[in-house]
Parts: sequence; structure tokens; C-alpha cells
Amino acid sequence: HLLSRRQRQMCIRDRMDTFCYTKQIRNLREDHDYTQRYVASYLGTSQTMYARYERGANELPIHHLISLCTLYHVSSDYILGISTQ
Repeated sequence: HLLSRRQRQMCIRDRMDTFCYTKQIRNLREDHDYTQRYVASYLGTSQTMYARYERGANELPIHHLISLCTLYHVSSDYILGISTQ
């Protein structure tokens, strides 16, 4: 599955692997059995906009990143792929 140019720009290069926070926020949501609608409501945005964050069509605002860290009890480094915790 090829990433668009915009999605590649939103990925973090970590040595030989490419890590996208878009995949991480989707995995966290699915691991917690949350719907996009639920997470969007928690963030105070629409389901459509949240889906765009997961697809990489829109960049995730920093205030939403902070809220997701609170929701999932993880660090921003974890969501961004900088750490494994």
C-alpha cells in the first residue's frame, strides 16, 4: 500500500522504518474498541474530520494530540513513534 506524498510528509523517519502516527491513532482507537464517532466527540470535532486525521488527509492539531494522550493514557512520544511506551 503506497502512501501519498502528504502522508509521507506526515511520517517520521526512524532509521530504516517509516512510522506514521496515523496508524498509531487508529490502532489505539481499535485496541480500546472506540468508534471514530466516540473519539471525535471526545476531541470536540466531527467524525468526518477525525477520519481524515486517521487517513492522513489532515494533520492532527497539537491540542488533539494532547487530548488523545489523555484518552489513551500514553505519551505523545508513543503516538508519534518516538518511544514504545
